[in-house]
Amino acid sequence: MDFERARFNMIEQQIRPWDVLDQDVLDLLGAVKREDFVPTAYRSLAFTDMDIPLPCGESMLSPKLEARMLQELAVRKHEWVLEVGTGSGYGTALLGHRCAHAVSLEIHPELAEMAQHKLRQAAVMNVTVRCMDASKELPPGEFDAIMLSGSVAQIPEALVARLKPGGRLLTIVGDAPMMRAQLLTRTGPKESKVVDLFDTVAPRLHGFPESPRFRF
Repeated sequence: MDFERARFNMIEQQIRPWDVLDQDVLDLLGAVKREDFVPTAYRSLAFTDMDIPLPCGESMLSPKLEARMLQELAVRKHEWVLEVGTGSGYGTALLGHRCAHAVSLEIHPELAEMAQHKLRQAAVMNVTVRCMDASKELPPGEFDAIMLSGSVAQIPEALVARLKPGGRLLTIVGDAPMMRAQLLTRTGPKESKVVDLFDTVAPRLHGFPESPRFRF
């Protein structure tokens, strides 16, 4: 299989037409080897417009959705980032190339170990993968940006509380068959604003409840 041709077609036929126009993001998608983060059995499908199965009943988001989310979060080189849902580590690698440091939380030990291995192989050294249920606990500190690599019923308030002033949180909110990507910006100690970005569907992040009264 000609991976470079497939990568080029993915960017030009799937990602760019889906309003991903940030050239830095497009260049990064061309540089990070998506096929190296896909399970061997599905490597030939690495560039197709679909979610790819992962161990533990999880899945790798489609290329265009990962690219669009990366663009909308607009991470900068000096920023510290928290990711919820490491999965294969591909999205983590993309974030690592954009930020100062990323902490990624994965609920499944098998996936956390797999992602750590793939990130080391890809020489992405500024990320830390932790096996942790983000619906129950979070690492210490505040973050400039938070990415939820899956969907939730509501934006968890405990994660909003971990944003620095002016920090952003990007996730997909709602219930199938219609969900919506939302970007939350923390504007004050207890204030924030939410912008609806685009309609999509993504697998639910394990552990996060449906109740809007969710608290830590």
